Amino acid sequence: MRALPTFLVLGLAVGGLTAGCADQGASGSGGGRLDVVTAFYPLQFLTERIGGDTVSVTNVTKPGAEPHDVELNPRQVGEISDAGLVVYISGFQPAMDEAVAQQASGKAFDAASAVPLLSLTGDAAEDEPGHEDTESTHGKDPHFWLDPVRFAAVADRLAARMGQADPGHAAAYASRARTVHAELDTLNTQYAQRLHSCARRELVTSHTAFAYLAQRYKLTQIGIAGIDPENEPSPRRLAEVAAEAKATGTTTIFFETLVSPKVAETIAREVGARTAVLDPLEGLTKPGSDYFSVMRDNLAALTEALGCTS
Repeated sequence: MRALPTFLVLGLAVGGLTAGCADQGASGSGGGRLDVVTAFYPLQFLTERIGGDTVSVTNVTKPGAEPHDVELNPRQVGEISDAGLVVYISGFQPAMDEAVAQQASGKAFDAASAVPLLSLTGDAAEDEPGHEDTESTHGKDPHFWLDPVRFAAVADRLAARMGQADPGHAAAYASRARTVHAELDTLNTQYAQRLHSCARRELVTSHTAFAYLAQRYKLTQIGIAGIDPENEPSPRRLAEVAAEAKATGTTTIFFETLVSPKVAETIAREVGARTAVLDPLEGLTKPGSDYFSVMRDNLAALTEALGCTS
């Protein structure tokens, strides 16, 4: 066999070295992109918006699944182990807590640490026999993403953490986070303006996922089943909610997208109200929707249900 020309040997060697360098990006990166595993939809949405085309995002909770019920298969555990960053909420999904502790303790971003969380104290179902806070963050309400102001603060912190994991794109992450923050500020303004003057301010929901939204816009949440949508309310709780709904002139009982509407329908029949969807945005159910479109659908539903005029 004839020897290869010297220039060709050198070219192959340099090419191989260059290819090797190209593969050396941020920890947990493929093709120069940062590999990020997210726990469920709101965190996936934020990561994709901040990361743009410089990240590859894998979400462990499939569309239509209840996120706190997620069980990880070996492939997903491997993805968590190989990721450059894992974005989750501690205490919300036991399977994610375990996987992070075992596989990703040094490369995880706990979104619950980015903003103050509301306590579950006073939750409607807390004193029901056998109640367990299976959808809580160590006694705190995890649904901060329904408050655009808190969600914007999480975006800022997440961008900084992504920049630590992938310093070469830190400036781009920060820039995109500012864009998302501005969009969330606009959403907050829209909510504040449209919910300012309403005939009613009581919000009757099948699942008390809306405490952050209620606090931000000065509404009163009346929950039927408590923080965990899987809990069955007692007859006593159903009677209490029906009485409150009648007393406040409630015209709409809200149920969510990922659980049965039967409880809400029971209350609605009792008080002569209608039912409507208020989406807690734990996962997407409508093709083509995203965080902003669902939040604006929620705002339209609230405006009609509460008799808002502005």
